[in-house]
Amino acid sequence: MPESSPSLPRESEENRSLQHRIAEVFRPRGGPRASSGLDYDDRTEPGAQGLGITSEPDVRTRLLASYDRSDPVCGERRCSHGTFSPRVESADRQSFLGSTRGRFGYRGTGDAGAASSHLPGCDDPPESRPDSEYTSQMKSSLSALSANEHKKLYISYYIPFFNWIGQYRWSFLRGDLIAAMTVSSIYIPMALSLASNLVHAPPVNGLYSFVIHPFIYAILGSCPLLVIGPEAAGSLLMGAIVKASTRHDNSGEDDAIENAIVVGIATAMTGVMILIAGLTRLGFLDNVLSRPFLRGFITAIGFVIFVDQLIPELGLAELAKEAGASHGTTVAKLSFIAHNAKSCHALTAIVSLVSFAIIMIFRTLKKWLMPRFPQVIYFPDRFLVVVLSAILAWQLDWEDKGLEVLGLTETGSSQLFAFRWPFQFGQMKHVRKAMSKAFIITLLGFFESSVAAKGLGDGKPDGIQGMHMSANREMVALGVANFLGGCFCALPAFGGYGRSKVNAQTGARSPMSSIFISIITLVSILVLLPYLYYLPKAVLCSMISVVAYSLVEECPRDLIFFLRLRGWTELSLMLLIFTATIFYSLELGMAMGIGLSVIILIRHSTQPRIQILGKVPGTATRFENAELNPENVELIEGALIVKIPEPLTFANTGDLKNRLRRLELYGSSRTHPSLPRMRPAEYNKNIIFDVHGVTSIDGSGTQVLWEIVRAYIGKGTRVFFCRLPNSAVFRMFELSGIVEQCGGLTHFVPSVEEALQLAETEEQCDDN
Repeated sequence: MPESSPSLPRESEENRSLQHRIAEVFRPRGGPRASSGLDYDDRTEPGAQGLGITSEPDVRTRLLASYDRSDPVCGERRCSHGTFSPRVESADRQSFLGSTRGRFGYRGTGDAGAASSHLPGCDDPPESRPDSEYTSQMKSSLSALSANEHKKLYISYYIPFFNWIGQYRWSFLRGDLIAAMTVSSIYIPMALSLASNLVHAPPVNGLYSFVIHPFIYAILGSCPLLVIGPEAAGSLLMGAIVKASTRHDNSGEDDAIENAIVVGIATAMTGVMILIAGLTRLGFLDNVLSRPFLRGFITAIGFVIFVDQLIPELGLAELAKEAGASHGTTVAKLSFIAHNAKSCHALTAIVSLVSFAIIMIFRTLKKWLMPRFPQVIYFPDRFLVVVLSAILAWQLDWEDKGLEVLGLTETGSSQLFAFRWPFQFGQMKHVRKAMSKAFIITLLGFFESSVAAKGLGDGKPDGIQGMHMSANREMVALGVANFLGGCFCALPAFGGYGRSKVNAQTGARSPMSSIFISIITLVSILVLLPYLYYLPKAVLCSMISVVAYSLVEECPRDLIFFLRLRGWTELSLMLLIFTATIFYSLELGMAMGIGLSVIILIRHSTQPRIQILGKVPGTATRFENAELNPENVELIEGALIVKIPEPLTFANTGDLKNRLRRLELYGSSRTHPSLPRMRPAEYNKNIIFDVHGVTSIDGSGTQVLWEIVRAYIGKGTRVFFCRLPNSAVFRMFELSGIVEQCGGLTHFVPSVEEALQLAETEEQCDDN
């Protein structure tokens, strides 16, 4: 078969380079030529004459071409450089640059404004690029949607209920119902425990959190399998709010109605805070606080809860109130327990210890048997402990023997779910006292919810599809749920990874499981609650102690990990937060953790990461970081090549002048400034800024850079800029006067090599 035909240009002159083949592959069909400077006619694949096979690539060809191209890290469509330096450009590319943009990559004529829209090394403006195949398909798909369909998609995105309810199938019902019953059997007793033992509120208020919050979240939440409810950490902080608000009141801490009102106000405040954060799109804040801070604070909370529960578990609650230990620090409570252990109530201590041991044994057995027998997760061990302990207390008359029981709860229909507006003028004193702790509850709750939602993902493959987790929508859903819950004096509720994992493992397929949890809890309030009169409070305390143990048990794993890494900063942060929380208060531990995390973040973001580049020996256009590889590069005499690999803002430009000064004097930004000069002044006659990493720049950064350029020009140093990433950055340079100050458009070139050639040419002209 002939290898060529008269209609095809021959390629015998030279083999086409990879760049030529890529340009040919991505040249738009029937449209203008790709702006690569290459000029090929339409051609048939060699050896395919007469078969009708043309060179227009199919999908597989495009993918292979993209694979061969090794797309750059920066993501630029036509970027031809490596991590630190440009690659060698072909002769055709150079001739294209010279013929269309002048010697240094700019048009031969035209004003600065025209040049700013077409920079060397930059992509064309979006409006000048040919539409890709994907863009065309996307536009056609969007145009095919009617206005009504587009509105439905918009509503379904912000109210996910309309998304998943249309996908719901009867086959999901069994799994959702079983999962809801399993979760309810474990966490309904837990809600009673949190409300009565940690929050010091009526137990029914803890159950409200499993009626209102999961139902609202099923409508607005973006994670299909997440189950929200009261948490131990938030409940402990809520108890601190109740104590602070009722400590100086005549009613005292035991006034259940007043305590419930305070709980409702604080819960509504957390809802308003997180709702405002969601509406203002502050979902990125879940990445602000570090893992060591969260681990240290959560471990401290677990320890505080465990110590708090020891007092009622030993039957020392009344004695602690008389001694004032109930409002003391954790260390003070430990000291009180040590001095009064001999006065403990024997029956209460035995019931607490046995309940704690039974729950821990079943918890351990479930973990051990789950891989081989997944059905073991359905066993309602905690529910059985609650029922059996109530029956034993009733039959053996433990109440008369000194064991505290849950007692009567409000069950009349007129008292249940009474709506109360939380922000009444007469309750402003509670708002002021609850402000700081409500903010902490909001932070902890959102972070835990975010971790749980990310761990669960977008649901199961055989469940609801098309629901994608969004931090901002999660904030809105949690905010609305907590605000409405506060109107009914419910405890604050957020997502928990433990119960959500149980929900997923027991067959849940959709948010309908959360609705079933709400219904089951409502039935429990109306029907089962009166039968829990004889439920021992010691059993509820033991359940809280199990939760506290689960908060602490993950700490040793993180400690070992950071010790292996020699992460002394992380370990110090964990220890400092833990110590401050134990010896002083939760507020101080939280404030110190947030403050230190923000300081570390600011320190990291304000540190300039400029680099000095050196040429790799044996190459013409390859440059590497001279500080990382000093033995593999050689510095250019007469030129200081500085790479700025990040956007410039007010945060990271404050110390830019000092860092540049170190590069001038020592050739490294890490050398201590007290040392004598190591780099000759003759090496700094020309300053070349490689600014391809400066994808954006604000006014403050531009001003600092303008001052740096002015100082260099004032000393007689030539300044060059190469590889500007986009026209927006160049526009800031132009408006600020940097372009004019450093020598005009000729000092803006597409590569470091061209900047060196231009510097050498200007130096020779000056010598002549």
